[in-house]
Amino acid sequence: MNLQVVPSSEAAALVERPFVKMHGLRNHFVIFDRRSDRRAFTKKDIVRICDPQVGVGGEQLLTIEPPSTAAQDAYARMRIFNIDGREVSACGNATRCVAHMLFEESGRTELLLETAGGILNCRREGAMDVSVELGPIGWNWRDFPLAWEVDTFDLPVQSGSLRNGTALWIGNPHAVFFVDRLSDIELARDAAPIHDDPLFPEGINVGVAEIIDPRNIRLAVWERPGIATQACGTGACVAAFAAHRKGLVANDRITVHLPAGPLRIELQDRMAVMSGPVAYCCRGFVMCEPVDDFE
Repeated sequence: MNLQVVPSSEAAALVERPFVKMHGLRNHFVIFDRRSDRRAFTKKDIVRICDPQVGVGGEQLLTIEPPSTAAQDAYARMRIFNIDGREVSACGNATRCVAHMLFEESGRTELLLETAGGILNCRREGAMDVSVELGPIGWNWRDFPLAWEVDTFDLPVQSGSLRNGTALWIGNPHAVFFVDRLSDIELARDAAPIHDDPLFPEGINVGVAEIIDPRNIRLAVWERPGIATQACGTGACVAAFAAHRKGLVANDRITVHLPAGPLRIELQDRMAVMSGPVAYCCRGFVMCEPVDDFE
């Protein structure tokens, strides 16, 4: 972590916030507990904290909060913020990391976690292994949103050899493209233009997948707002779902191999149970602007 010296005049106006940094297959998260400390973060703080040059460094900032009145069965609520400060609805690897922290805190082996994408059932599978049930997976063009109505199982966009993609919603938007050889694809060259296509006014996660055999898929993801991630949990779920719907795999238990390692996906109708490892990186304090709450 890079240390930043704050002038005394500026430091007087800042507050200290404790964090935990975790990763799920090198998908890194900076996590803050807001259940007892209701101070929040400005967009400027979120961007700085996620920037490895001046902050902790992470692909998303997560907050743990009390469940809403509409989700009293949930143990806690998780909010997810991208590196540009925008709040998003879903992240599978983030959910597994936060769930592990709550398992350690509570002694439970199963719990419900509230997110903007729905209430997710999380289960402890091992000492550092967690599963989460994600979905339902949808393909209605209005869910994304898309700029206009299209056939979501045959997207009218292409870039290089990426064509005939499938758009799927799993709390966040994804476009999945199947190729013969993933090694021929450069995400920044081929996937980034699809992320920026006018069809996707809020951007889209672009997955590029190669079928290895009926039980294994190789996957790389260009993730909103524009980074090549080492692992994407929701991307792994929709890649397995799309492969199954297209008849490219026959099994409902599929291992998706990402750059940082494998995730195990079990398809259950329109739901997907994703399982994989989590790990701790470090803990410490950051300096933030004083804010009472997000709202």
